Amino acid sequence: MLLLGIDIGTSSIKVAVVDAGTQRCLATASYPETTEREIKSQKVGWAEQDPERWWSDVKAAIALAHATGHYDPTKIQAIGITYQMHGLVLVDEQLNLLRDAIIWCDSRAIEVGQKALNALGEQQCLESLLNFPGNFTAAKLGWVKENEPEIYREIYKMMLPGDYIAMKLSGQITSSPSMLSEGILWDFKKEELAGSVLDYFGFSAGLFPECQPVFSEHGNVSEAVAAELKLPIGTPICYKAGDQPNNALSLGVLEPGEIATTAGTSGVIYAVTDQLGFDPLSRVNTFAHVNHSTESRRLGVLLCINGTGISNHWIKKVTRDDISYNQMDDLAFQVPVGAEGLLFLPFGNGAERMLCNAQIGAHLSDIDLNNHGQTHIYRAVHEGIAFSFRYGLDIMREGGMQTRVVKAGKANMFLNRTFTQAFVNTTGLTLELYRTDGSIGAALGAGIGLGYYRRPADAFTKLELIETVQPDPALMRAYDTVYAKWKAALSLHMEP
Repeated sequence: MLLLGIDIGTSSIKVAVVDAGTQRCLATASYPETTEREIKSQKVGWAEQDPERWWSDVKAAIALAHATGHYDPTKIQAIGITYQMHGLVLVDEQLNLLRDAIIWCDSRAIEVGQKALNALGEQQCLESLLNFPGNFTAAKLGWVKENEPEIYREIYKMMLPGDYIAMKLSGQITSSPSMLSEGILWDFKKEELAGSVLDYFGFSAGLFPECQPVFSEHGNVSEAVAAELKLPIGTPICYKAGDQPNNALSLGVLEPGEIATTAGTSGVIYAVTDQLGFDPLSRVNTFAHVNHSTESRRLGVLLCINGTGISNHWIKKVTRDDISYNQMDDLAFQVPVGAEGLLFLPFGNGAERMLCNAQIGAHLSDIDLNNHGQTHIYRAVHEGIAFSFRYGLDIMREGGMQTRVVKAGKANMFLNRTFTQAFVNTTGLTLELYRTDGSIGAALGAGIGLGYYRRPADAFTKLELIETVQPDPALMRAYDTVYAKWKAALSLHMEP
């Protein structure tokens, strides 16, 4: 039996076809193949993408995977979808788009979320929602209601990015506690749609899709789409989850005390817990994990850094776009730890939640015009990203996180020696790198939802550990010295 996983990323769409029995990936494809999809920014702090482009890219990626000839598409029996979190997609009654999607790194709704926090009260938000409204999906919808009333009046359903692709495949729209919680639309005390949030904003409950478990049937591929994509008619979509809960799933991170990380366009540390805890400043956020239920509570505590891989992409674009990321890494690795005094703050991609939604921008500082060159810049960028992980991890440790081992797929920034060395020796965490990614995790999630695997853990019995990277005491001391300087530079930009 074959499973199809679809990963709706910010830069591209990736798909994977997995053999359910062997848990082995038979084929994978991304689209676009050599470029990265743009983020539209009509105003400073805004970030939008066209969901129809996601859909066309999904179809192109599936066609590329089919073209490998490594499997028979008619044997695909279930589909799983993972997606960039916190986006807002709006459709009318004919299921037509009303506007471009307001995506995860958009900052326009911060004031809207702050007003909601003031009205609802910090204690109420933290105890019931486990988070401040911030500029999550509920606040984005509130912004549309306030600023685009003509669009708001036409809304039939609001969706997250994964819901939209499932809708295009099947014509059906659903949600889950995990998906609603990432929008700050789930009441964890009552385990239901957050009535307090709906009442404050004046949202009708009918705007929100039917809620059902993550591992369940979220639609069936329509006859027309099946013919276009060469898939069996009626193939069930058995799994939908945000990219970070799904990344944790793909690594078998399901139980309290287990931790996953990823470093794509954004960077994340995601820790599973069974406690209804929260950060009092909502700098890290708590959502329902993929296996959360009223009978067995499983929550994901998420640290997000917006300016991770996007910082690496930006510095490549503005210095030498003709070289590869591997070549950048090779050049950076030649420079000593600390980049000979050059520092980089990777905070130029919208409001940073771990900085209490501050928008301080990205910064290169302590530049020596007689010494520093491109190689120093590359090193400083890679280290600055790692230091931001350490900063956020210390917040999580304040909340009681004690685990010393973290799991990641060997992909994105974890292909980078300079970043990986800085990450391990700055955080003090032992890093386990596995052969997996989000699209593979989504495919296996579909197998769980279909019932092929009896328990979620059964889908990851053949997960392959590629490499273990452990901290080095001497390097830890060196990085601690540089991190102290980096943190001091950050504090200057955080001053009112």
